[in-house]
Amino acid sequence: MNLPSDVNFLNGLISLPWWGYLVVGLVLTHITIASVTIFLHRAQAHRGLDLHPIMSHFFRFWLWISTGIETREWVAIHRKHHAKCETADDPHSPQHHGIKKVLLDGYGLYWTESQNPETIAKFSHGVPDDWLHAAGIINGIGHYWGYRHYTVNDTSRNIVPIAFWIGGEELHNNHHAFPTSARFSMRWYEFDLGWAYIRTLSMLGLAEVKKVAPRPRFNMNKVTCDVETVHAVIAHRYEIITKYAGSLKETYAAEIAKLRANGHVPALSSLREKVASKHFRNWLRSDANQLTSEQHATLAETFQHSRVLELLYKMRQELAQLWERSTLTAEELVAKLEDWCRRAEASGIEALQEFALRLRSYA
Repeated sequence: MNLPSDVNFLNGLISLPWWGYLVVGLVLTHITIASVTIFLHRAQAHRGLDLHPIMSHFFRFWLWISTGIETREWVAIHRKHHAKCETADDPHSPQHHGIKKVLLDGYGLYWTESQNPETIAKFSHGVPDDWLHAAGIINGIGHYWGYRHYTVNDTSRNIVPIAFWIGGEELHNNHHAFPTSARFSMRWYEFDLGWAYIRTLSMLGLAEVKKVAPRPRFNMNKVTCDVETVHAVIAHRYEIITKYAGSLKETYAAEIAKLRANGHVPALSSLREKVASKHFRNWLRSDANQLTSEQHATLAETFQHSRVLELLYKMRQELAQLWERSTLTAEELVAKLEDWCRRAEASGIEALQEFALRLRSYA
């Protein structure tokens, strides 16, 4: 590829081969990506870290000259996305707008919401009035394709475990589970490039990490729940509810197989067997408010033929409600959690008993 002789880098100061322009373009784009994830997203929107004025002003200036969207708008719209996730008020949910709309016209959705003065006023507190854009890809794909570590109350997913193409933003499910964490990686095999940059800035005295997702700790000698257990359970609620489903996976499968053998899953008979089992298991592992009236009716009919599934579903809903009881005192929450564990241990279901034992050990 030959460029005209008068096409040079930096307005004629430097002449580059064709691949040099490609490299420059990628580097400049990556600086913008790093500015988005570090400054706009983790520092401004979620306050997961504080930046030294040198870095803060650099990121603000870079975004100002390389993009055209105000920081207050970007932060406000992103915060509203978290507050209203997967509802009709979510500015860019693929569940409501469709994946095609969010991917191909993410800017249009962004622009529409940016014209809503109520959104900007309500969700932009503490944000400087500057200038950005990167909405469609993450909020489209990140709520449509990928894998999940945490059963959060939305459809967020991790796109890939090695997250460097867009600065670590690929670990979207992890972020929704711990939105104020400056680190998005949660497993040993996950790599968050944005976190690597933040750690480097921190070592240089140019950033101070304020919040990271807590790592679970266990005390296997605990035999009863206490206030420490409640605090740990609330902090790790998404991991716990996910582990609940994982721990009971074989129990679910065995009961569903019995139902199918006896012809007691009529609402799923039109689906292929493998797909039917997957859908049904997903319903059992979902919050009650995430299911349609038809799905509730199917579960209610099925529970008439399987008291085990009914108990597992009921215990799952009660466990999820524990961290929603904001009006209860710490002592009342301890009593609720201890009662849950005792009933689980008395259920006669081995997997549920083992889960209760592990739940008590959270420290």
